[in-house]
Amino acid sequence: VQLQASGGGLVQAGGSLRLSCAASGRTFSSYAMGWFRQAPGKEREFVAAINWSDGSTYYADSVKGRFTISRDNAKNTVYLRMNSLKPEDTAVYYCAARGNRAATRLREYDYWGQGTLVTVSS
Repeated sequence: VQLQASGGGLVQAGGSLRLSCAASGRTFSSYAMGWFRQAPGKEREFVAAINWSDGSTYYADSVKGRFTISRDNAKNTVYLRMNSLKPEDTAVYYCAARGNRAATRLREYDYWGQGTLVTVSS
């Protein structure tokens, strides 16, 4: 399984970005995909997750109502739409995959992509 994250960049507070995670290497119909982030000096934390089969979603409280995770089955790609961005959203964002239902803990994910940096200026 290979995961390729992209879409990070510099944005002003209140702005929006969309991250993409292109997945390859197998059929993902029974998989879950997650987004995590790691701010400087902090531990990596859960952001959002989606079950590929039925599209059910899960969010961290800190992003609920601002971020939206979605998938495109035809493109084997998962997206993270981030609106109303805040300086505290600044972090390296990672996508991850696991061969089971969605989870919120890092150790439950088997595959990780490289990170993409999101910087939100105040």
